[in-house]
Amino acid sequence: MTEEGTFEHGASVLQLPVQEGVFDAGRIESVRHRLFGKRAERPAPGRDDKVVAAWNGLAIAALAETGAYFDRPDLVDAATGAADLLVRLHMDEHAALHRTSKDGRAGANAGVLEDYADVAEGFLALASVTGEGVWLEFAGLLLGHVLTRFTDPESGALYDTAADAEQLIRRPQDPTDNAVPSGWTAAAGALLGYAAHTGSEAHRTAAERALGVVRALGPRVPRFIGWGLAVAEALLDGPREVAVVGPSPDDTATKALHRTALLGTAPGAVVACGTPESDEFPLLAGRTLVRGEPAAYVCRDFTCDAPTTDPDRLRTALNTALGG
Repeated sequence: MTEEGTFEHGASVLQLPVQEGVFDAGRIESVRHRLFGKRAERPAPGRDDKVVAAWNGLAIAALAETGAYFDRPDLVDAATGAADLLVRLHMDEHAALHRTSKDGRAGANAGVLEDYADVAEGFLALASVTGEGVWLEFAGLLLGHVLTRFTDPESGALYDTAADAEQLIRRPQDPTDNAVPSGWTAAAGALLGYAAHTGSEAHRTAAERALGVVRALGPRVPRFIGWGLAVAEALLDGPREVAVVGPSPDDTATKALHRTALLGTAPGAVVACGTPESDEFPLLAGRTLVRGEPAAYVCRDFTCDAPTTDPDRLRTALNTALGG
C-alpha cells in the first residue's frame, strides 16, 4: 500500500512488488492465508455457470490448436471433452442446437447463428488436430442448418435467428465483429473451412456470398469486421488444404508432418491426417505414401503440388506468403 493510494479516493489495491533481498516467502504465505480467511467471510459474488454453445465452440478451437502448437495433449483432451458435452447435451437428434445448458440439463432456448457457426468452427479445428473425421461430420450437420435455416436464398445474407424461430418484428442480422466474431462472419469461416475439407461447392459459394459484407464494411470500419477480413484472406489464398498420410497416426514421421502442417501460417489452411486407406476425410482420398514413407500433400481446390516427406519443405510451402 502507499500513502497516496493506488486506487480511487486514496484507497490501495494490494500489490506485491518484487525487490531483491526482501522477499520473505513464509511471511507472504501467512499474509495470503489471513487475507483469504477474511475474504471468505464476505458474501461471494454470483457466478454465471451456464454453458453457452457458441463460447464453448470458440474455446474448443482455441484449446485444440494451442494443444497442437505447444504439444499439450491435456489441452486437446479438454477440447474433446467440451465437444463431447456439446454433442451429448446441446445437439438433438436432428443436430439442432440448444444455446445453453446448466447442471447437465439443456435449456429451452434454441441455438442462434453464432452457436452453429462457432461450434462448427471448433469441431473443424478438432478434426484437424486429432485426425478424427467424426468432428468433420458433426460440423457438416451444423452447417447444413446454417444453409437451410439461417441463409437468405436470394441474397446469401445471414440472419442471427433461424427461419423457424420465434417471429419478431424484424428478423435480426448483425455482421459486425466485436469481442467475439459475429455469427455472420463466423459462419462464413466455418463454411469455407468445411468446403476446403470436402470440396463442397455449395458451402464455398455460401461462404463467398456471405463475405460480400466484408467488401462493404472493411474499408469503413475494419476494427468491426476483423474476423471477416481474416476469412476473406483465407478465401483469397485458397485456402490451402493439407493431407498428411502415414502408416499410423502414432508413427513418429507422420506426427512430425502433421504438427508442421498445423503450425503453418497459410491463412485458413485445413489439415487432414490419416492412413491412405482412411475414408474419414475426403482430402485423403487417393493420397499415398511416397516410397513407403509418410507424405504431405499441399492442395488448393483438391489440386495438389507434388507430395513431400520432408517437414522443412512442408513448412516452406505453408509459410509462403499470399500469392506465392
